Amino acid sequence: MLLRTGLLLALVAQVLVLENGLMRTPPMGWLAWERFRCNTDCDEDPKNCISERLFMEMADRMAQDGWRDLGYVYLNIDDCWMGGRDAQGRLVPDPERFPHGIAFLADYAHSLGLKLGIYADMGNLTCMGYPGTPLDKVEQDAQTFAEWRVDMLKLDGCFSTSKERAQGYPKMAAALNATGRPIAFSCSWPAYEGGLPPLVDYKLLADICNLWRNYDDIQDSWTDVLTILDWFVKYQDILQPVAGPGHWNDPDMLLIGNFGLSFEQARAQMALWTVLAAPLFMSTDLRTISPQNMDILQNPLMIKISQDPLGIQGRRILRDKDHIEVFKRPLSEGTSALVFFSRRKDMPFHYHTSLAQLNYTSSGTYEAQNVFSGDIISGLRDETNFTVIINPSGVVMWYLYPIKKLDLPERRSQE
Repeated sequence: MLLRTGLLLALVAQVLVLENGLMRTPPMGWLAWERFRCNTDCDEDPKNCISERLFMEMADRMAQDGWRDLGYVYLNIDDCWMGGRDAQGRLVPDPERFPHGIAFLADYAHSLGLKLGIYADMGNLTCMGYPGTPLDKVEQDAQTFAEWRVDMLKLDGCFSTSKERAQGYPKMAAALNATGRPIAFSCSWPAYEGGLPPLVDYKLLADICNLWRNYDDIQDSWTDVLTILDWFVKYQDILQPVAGPGHWNDPDMLLIGNFGLSFEQARAQMALWTVLAAPLFMSTDLRTISPQNMDILQNPLMIKISQDPLGIQGRRILRDKDHIEVFKRPLSEGTSALVFFSRRKDMPFHYHTSLAQLNYTSSGTYEAQNVFSGDIISGLRDETNFTVIINPSGVVMWYLYPIKKLDLPERRSQE
């Protein structure tokens, strides 16, 4: 059980008056782990090992290929960057793979209009066996990250106990805020406690973390996407209310551009993560990503929906006997997003429905824009019957708005 000691409550009280004001919409960026894991062999694989070179090349791509301008601004280091601790007990990067240090890398990212994220782990060791952050090093490590001009910290939880996590995560939140530098805080705490109350206190998490991992790590497969989605849907009554500006549920990285998803599945993950108001952290090789996958990730209307200022997490509203599911996310100014998702494996399916069947009760008229094709569907009223054709393992996503709206972004041209 989570410990509710006087020390923990005192630490939380410090954080509550030190709100960092960050991540008012779901964060967007790039993360190394899913694509590059803990590849530290720079002799054998110099272009793909966890190194200064890799992060600088990804930063260049983010700045030059349109990612930054669409909102993908976080460049995040994951595990395996550490070289140990120095004589003063301070974390230091591996000197061969990061010869200029982390502050140099942060300055490089900042010079390109990006932000740098870094990884640490509550306990003596990281998940891959590198130096962790035990309780007595929390404040020192927070100060080190601030001096390096880091903008985000992901704090993992391998090799820690429930007691250490209950003390350590609030303590790190307080320590980060005490540095005076705005550092977004990504917590893995709930994932190590099963993701659910009573072992997880989501009110406390919303007070001390900007985002948190609820569930298992994603792997590069469609099965993993569905497993995570099913867990989020099963517990959506618990999870949906706790998300909002500055504090987000995180179902883990986007797999788009890697090896495990088909084209339809890649579009489905992007749409489903967006309707869930999830952080959008790519983990793919931006130097070699295909135009097709780039188009999915850089869809401007998708990003507009993701970054809606209301910050309401969507939820599944319908599951049909024909293995069609419908997700809805309320958006600002009376707009909304609908995702029609097919779990079928045979043929494109003709799904017949109406807005009334999808819990729309307004007597007004709507238009819908297909997020992927850009097609406009006009004259929709609550009683209007319509048909959506959904490919197997695919989605159709609509941006629905009252008529006489609105400023829509232009579609990115196909390359």
